[in-house]
Amino acid sequence: MAQKTFSAKPTDVTRKWYVVDASEVTLGRVATQVAVLLTGKSKPQFTKHIDCGDFVVVINAASLKVTGDKLTSKMYYHHSGHPGGLRERTLQEQMNLDPTKVLEHAIRGMLPVNKLRDARLARLKIYADADHKHEAQKPETFSLRGAEKIQDKEGK
Repeated sequence: MAQKTFSAKPTDVTRKWYVVDASEVTLGRVATQVAVLLTGKSKPQFTKHIDCGDFVVVINAASLKVTGDKLTSKMYYHHSGHPGGLRERTLQEQMNLDPTKVLEHAIRGMLPVNKLRDARLARLKIYADADHKHEAQKPETFSLRGAEKIQDKEGK
């Protein structure tokens, strides 16, 4: 008799809390690893239509690293919907205004566009400095440098 495919149920999901330091690696690497944690793709019980992800607290968003001349050439656009309502800012201007929005925008872009995205983003907490108010949840530290090395080994 063939084994049945496992499909997780919402009651089977156990959520952990992770603290990620955004100053360790570049913006894109932080965003991809946080997106994987939010979706729960690294868990063995991952199921596409069930939200299996964890809570993620990102600290030090103000000290994000970028490579090249992205600080001046990367643009963020917003349109009001009215004629002539296009507004644009560089990455440097956005970082000066609110560095948490830069990271949230990058992570949002790496999550799949479906009904689960808003719930996943609700479990994301981003702070500009090293202080956060989630010590009561006893979050584990998730090192992005270690995750980077694991991905390189799996990819080769």
